[in-house]
Amino acid sequence: MDLVKSILVPIDFSDYSKGALKYAVEVAKIFNAKMNLIYVIEPVVYPSDFSMGQVSIPAVDNNAYERSQEELKKLAEQEIDSSIEVEVIIKSGKPFVEINEYATENDIDLIIIATHGHTGVEHLLFGSTAEKVVRKAPCPVLTLREPIKGFKFNK
Repeated sequence: MDLVKSILVPIDFSDYSKGALKYAVEVAKIFNAKMNLIYVIEPVVYPSDFSMGQVSIPAVDNNAYERSQEELKKLAEQEIDSSIEVEVIIKSGKPFVEINEYATENDIDLIIIATHGHTGVEHLLFGSTAEKVVRKAPCPVLTLREPIKGFKFNK
C-alpha cells in the first residue's frame, strides 16, 4: 500500500522552508514519492484613495515568474537527489489558497510545510500560512519548526 505517492513542499526561499525541503527529501526517499515544490507570488495591494478601497496590482510580470522558476529549479537541483521525481510550480495569489488548490487538483498525499515561529503581535498581524494550510488542506499536513528533533539542517 502506497500511502504517500506525492509530496507538496511550499517554498518561500527562507531558511525555514529550505529546512523543510531537506526534511521532505528524506521522507520522499522513504516512500519513493514524487516531490512538488510550489512558490506563490503574492500580488501587491496598494491602498488607493479611500473612496475606491484597495487596488490590487498584479506582481506577476514575466520577469518575476521566470526568475522565481529559475531559483526554484536551482534549489531543487541543489537539494533533491536525482533519483526523486520533481515538479516545480509557480503560482500567483494568496499562498495558502494556491497551496491547497494545487494539493486538491493534483491529488497530493502529503504537504510538508515550515512554520516561521511567529508569535504575539507578529502572528496577529501576519497570521500563518502554515496554519491556514493546515485548516483547509485536502490531505495530511506535516508542519516543521526548527529545531527538528533528530534532524540537523546544514544551512
